[in-house]
Amino acid sequence: MIHVIQHVLVLLLLVGCKAGETPLKTSPADKETYKNPVVNYSLPDPTIIKANDGYFYLYATEDIRNTPIHRSKDLVKWEYVGTAFTDRSRPTFEPRGGLWAPDINFINGKYVLYYSMSVWGGEWTCGIGVATADKPEGPFTDLGKLFRSNEIGVQNSIDQFYIEENGKKYLFWGSFRGIYAIELSDDGFSLKPGAEKQQVAGTAYEGVYIHKRNGYYYMFASIGSCCEGLNSTYTTVVGRSDNLFGPYLDKQGKSMMENHHEIVIQKNQKFVGTGHNSEIVQDKQGQNWIFYHAVSVDNPKGRVLMMDQVRWENNWPYIEGGSPSLKADKPVARYYRKNKEELT
Repeated sequence: MIHVIQHVLVLLLLVGCKAGETPLKTSPADKETYKNPVVNYSLPDPTIIKANDGYFYLYATEDIRNTPIHRSKDLVKWEYVGTAFTDRSRPTFEPRGGLWAPDINFINGKYVLYYSMSVWGGEWTCGIGVATADKPEGPFTDLGKLFRSNEIGVQNSIDQFYIEENGKKYLFWGSFRGIYAIELSDDGFSLKPGAEKQQVAGTAYEGVYIHKRNGYYYMFASIGSCCEGLNSTYTTVVGRSDNLFGPYLDKQGKSMMENHHEIVIQKNQKFVGTGHNSEIVQDKQGQNWIFYHAVSVDNPKGRVLMMDQVRWENNWPYIEGGSPSLKADKPVARYYRKNKEELT
């Protein structure tokens, strides 16, 4: 009997040693949780980019004047690093206008920030401009407007999104007056001469972002009201196409040109007005994460910064539960060996 017990103990020790030799595993810290909001002050209409210095940089509508910039290494802890503009360098083509809905990109070795400039209700004088910087934290140099609503013939020309396809550069934009697309010049700083706009979605939408995955294009957009405090009805929706310019369809094959879509994120008991999402970014395990803003029931001043994991089923995106998480597993920021040595 003693011999049998000794044999079992030896086997258990061997199993324990083998388990300890696992070449790569995640740290317990990577399994910790986070809570929404990830930033509990107003950072509406977020846009995000991974820079060469290892940080994620996030830009937002100027509830902090001159377009706030924050950065993070783990997507959870964000630090304020400054603004894209100063009072002296801020764009001026709409003299009393606010800087809304920035869209950050890296183009030809430069950080390129497209922005909207508008006064509330100024749907024919608002427009879209562009600025550049050598570093993600700026300073950004304004290159001026691309166009105004009354120049391009599209009322409420705001909420732009840049995308490249087959070596060409395009801008999508629009806010409840139709979503449109147009080709840009090779440097992305102006419209391509002779380019014609085309409508790609109906009048229910604003704040579009297009994500390409597995041969499909996904048009994320927001419907409803963004800015009525706890009465805000903002909701994040999506349609899918096999072509960049559509048609974008819901799961029943109905078109976003006729304002049909699938709901991705909607309100719950803690957050309302869930919309204007950022680009989808990946953590170290390839998990997808999306940022957006919402109005917190507990802190209803402004629109706080939210984050949730995007999951996929039958090539359609969804958020667990269909509404903001209150507490969830953190993104995987780093990998560790058994001795917790960080692997980059």
